[in-house]
Amino acid sequence: MTLLSIEHLSVRFGGLAAVDDVGFEVRQGEILGLIGPNGSGKTTALNLLSGFIAPHAGTVRLSGQDITGMPPAQLVRRGVLRMFQMTRVFGRMSAFDNLLTAGMARGLAEAEAGRRATALVEELTLGPVQYLDASQLSGGQRKLLEFGMCFIEPPALAMLDEPFAAVHPVMREVMVRFIRSRHAAGATFLLVSHDMPIVVDLCQRAVCMNAGKVIAAGDIHTVLKDHQVIEAYLGESHAGDEPASLEVPS
Repeated sequence: MTLLSIEHLSVRFGGLAAVDDVGFEVRQGEILGLIGPNGSGKTTALNLLSGFIAPHAGTVRLSGQDITGMPPAQLVRRGVLRMFQMTRVFGRMSAFDNLLTAGMARGLAEAEAGRRATALVEELTLGPVQYLDASQLSGGQRKLLEFGMCFIEPPALAMLDEPFAAVHPVMREVMVRFIRSRHAAGATFLLVSHDMPIVVDLCQRAVCMNAGKVIAAGDIHTVLKDHQVIEAYLGESHAGDEPASLEVPS
């Protein structure tokens, strides 16, 4: 069943079409990979879907309801949450209070928010730093904290923008384990990442963008063997080399 439907989505910055007639769907309960080289329009697409930018054209529907151009606060109330490349947490509050605040902002009573925050601290291995100001946490720990803030009340759709970038491998594994556990419980993800082995491991389907357009969509293995995708990542000279693929052997 389709959870999020995107049709003919476009936005321009001056003369540049950052997202150009983009369309794809996110199915209920899947982890969909949104991939592409730097500058392909992935983050701009997430900005459009999460309400931080209004599109110039196109339609976005959540469970059949038009949410095109809806601001972030309204989308959050509908369960559409976003994590950013540059982590956004409250630096002068403790990690635990960040979780508590996120839960109460999502409508939880303080006691219930506290109970869930305690469980997330343990699951995300943040116990030793839970009472430190978030500004004192490492980059990876702040990423983990943002995961907790996003999932203290399960979202309908979680959009993750490069969550594994510049993160210690141990913390990266905690993130992957967290995504898997939430996915097993029915959560839906739209994942932007350049970490291709993790994308292949987590995602059954992928959408590849280049120069603001969707150039391939479908089964992850098929997409990564698509000539247009290989050319976008590696250059035209590699596109005709057989058997060509972006997959990293396990």
